[in-house]
Amino acid sequence: MTSRPHPSLSLAVAAVGVLALAACGSGSSADGRSTGGSGGITLYNAQHESLTQEWVDAFTKQTGIKVTVRNGSDTELSNQIMQEGAASPADVFLTENSPAMTQVENAGLFADVDQATLAQVPEQYRPSTGKWIGIAARSTVLVYDKRKVQENQLPASMLDLAKPEWKGRWAASPSGADFQAIVSALLQLKGEAATNDWLTAMKSNAKVYKGNSTAMKAVNSGEVDTALIYHYYYYGDQAKTGENSANLGTHYFKNQDPGAFVSVSGGGVLKSSKNAAAAQSLLKFITGKAGQEVLQKGTSFEYAVGSDVPSNPALVPLKDLQAPTVDPAKLNSATVTDLMTQAGLL
Repeated sequence: MTSRPHPSLSLAVAAVGVLALAACGSGSSADGRSTGGSGGITLYNAQHESLTQEWVDAFTKQTGIKVTVRNGSDTELSNQIMQEGAASPADVFLTENSPAMTQVENAGLFADVDQATLAQVPEQYRPSTGKWIGIAARSTVLVYDKRKVQENQLPASMLDLAKPEWKGRWAASPSGADFQAIVSALLQLKGEAATNDWLTAMKSNAKVYKGNSTAMKAVNSGEVDTALIYHYYYYGDQAKTGENSANLGTHYFKNQDPGAFVSVSGGGVLKSSKNAAAAQSLLKFITGKAGQEVLQKGTSFEYAVGSDVPSNPALVPLKDLQAPTVDPAKLNSATVTDLMTQAGLL
């Protein structure tokens, strides 16, 4: 097993020697994945592949640490980590939304995030437990067909979408982790009874699509008046040809409404990591200035949350969204999927 001791620590050589003895025979698996030491780390990635690849490339260029990426969805990879448990080959887990992080945290599979890394991200963009950290954020938004809906006709609250006048006039993708995160916030803010009532009304009122992009396209083409999605789908399309968003306006609910929920994308280090120092350094890089500038200057159009780096200037500033206070550590994906199943949405 090759080792790369940190040049600034006089005790590193001894520490690496202990690790080498403890991991005798480790090196690379049949698929080329590092199985220990400082030869590399494995990242289970549920964030957008292009965004994560930008982070990984910049991190490897800066540190020399190789990162092997395994891509999947929030739910797919969180369930895989839970099945693997203490034997998981993952060093780091990144998600699009918080509930998958909470699921892994509740299973006791995350190590504590280094304090220096936690300090790079404000409290509202990380869980109260410190078991993982916010790496980016996305805002809930109602996109609407400007040809059919006037601004003064838009609902004041996301809860208004349950009213009879919105029957058949809004779209969503209930099977996706994005929408389920929004419902998780509603559950935390308003409780189970109110969430159940809203989901029951949604079954009658909403048009269901597979994916936020598809729902947005349906509004743009005139199939449905509005869609409840995340903001970056609109801004990403606008930055390209705009062909799937040319007829759309964006409505932010603000006023601490459940529909003003800002979802935190998370990152955590697994207790199973065989290279915890390198795994922690990846989280520190992503939430640091260089990592957050990837969000600011790139094409993901997700919000920067760390190291005082401003977000992409095309976006409505985070401070102007008037988002409700939600503890990401308490977003409950299990109860949400139960409620949505009971309502006939899953």
